[in-house]
Amino acid sequence: MQLLAVGLNHTTAPVSIREKVAFPAESLGQAVASARAWLARDQTTAEAAILSTCNRTELYCANRAVTGVEDAIDMTAHFMADYHRMSVSELRPHLYTLPQDQAVRHAFRVASGLDSMVLGEPQILGQMKDAVRQADAAGALGTYLHQMFQRTFAVAKEVRSTTEIGAHSVSMAAAAVRLSQRIFDRISEQNVLFIGAGEMIELCATHFSAQNPKSLTVANRTMERGEQLAHRLGGRAIRLADLPDQLANFDIVVSSTASSLPIIGLGMVERAIKARRHKPMFMVDLAVPRDIEAEISRLDDVFLYTVDDLATTIQTGMENRQAAVSQAEAIIETRVQSFMHWIDTRAVVPVIQELHEQSEHMRTIELERARKMLARGDDVDAVLDALSRGLTAKFLHGSQHALHTAQGDERARLATLLPQLFRTKR
Repeated sequence: MQLLAVGLNHTTAPVSIREKVAFPAESLGQAVASARAWLARDQTTAEAAILSTCNRTELYCANRAVTGVEDAIDMTAHFMADYHRMSVSELRPHLYTLPQDQAVRHAFRVASGLDSMVLGEPQILGQMKDAVRQADAAGALGTYLHQMFQRTFAVAKEVRSTTEIGAHSVSMAAAAVRLSQRIFDRISEQNVLFIGAGEMIELCATHFSAQNPKSLTVANRTMERGEQLAHRLGGRAIRLADLPDQLANFDIVVSSTASSLPIIGLGMVERAIKARRHKPMFMVDLAVPRDIEAEISRLDDVFLYTVDDLATTIQTGMENRQAAVSQAEAIIETRVQSFMHWIDTRAVVPVIQELHEQSEHMRTIELERARKMLARGDDVDAVLDALSRGLTAKFLHGSQHALHTAQGDERARLATLLPQLFRTKR
């Protein structure tokens, strides 16, 4: 069985590329089904799962190794490019391709937070579980990926419970607060707007709320969900459609939605800045694809940060985390070897099944022969003796034939191996 992980992340591709290959959550199941169909064109079977977050897009797959690794990598890269209407030449330089144990090790590291922009951050585990649920619902998981992901979740739990990998992590939300404090001395004097009502926005809102801002507002496409979040934070909610008229009222804007197109355009912000009489506006775009047009960063009175821009503010306390990283890597390496051993044992399952079928066929023949002997009145002891001799002869026939026809080193190996196969406990 051939395992493969192909993808890109915040270390291999800028946000301008990542947003092009992001899979919207609402169409992830369909995308997984398409990936499986694409990969199965030249395969008897194929398994697939897609992980798509603001920092990474990865396709995990498993299929019978009827093609080489390079062919499988090429096929996977072409699927991602074709699905997103990109050229392979544009996408390929940003992709990492990880076969077999490298793919397993990568999945374990990702779920454990070792491959995240924020070392040890816990959100990726939930995102990976969602991705696996989507793949399972689409019928794209099989024996191998199912087992790999179940072990992935177990490893992540072990790493988080036995190491301090997440103890010193600085979240995106905390980084956003730190950056805003570089622009505004006191967040308590600023009006803060959150666009979206998902997990990331709720986390950010919680961090900003702790700074007691002058006001806190949630803008969301679904008013009910926005009101629920605003109520928990002691703020108010507005409709996303009202944003063009109200944007000028806010000093800090944090956006993270699942929109495939920008929500805030250059013209909207230019009008807001003019209405604010060029009072600075701090904006954080945590979405991939981006919610806020990149051109806005060129405006003099706007400080716009993307997820990539937050990277420099979260690379702190590395010395405190090195011991935890070493522990986590050791755990992961042990679990990778265990999983690959499981893969190896799965490879002999067809052989074992064939042996059982052959043995059953032999047993059936000799049993039918014994029944006929009993039916004609033969002595029971004689029948049992014939049954045992017949079974023994049939079981030994293949081994004896192989030993007689083998030559040289092969015969020597068989001569050593066969007695071990038929050795019984005493």
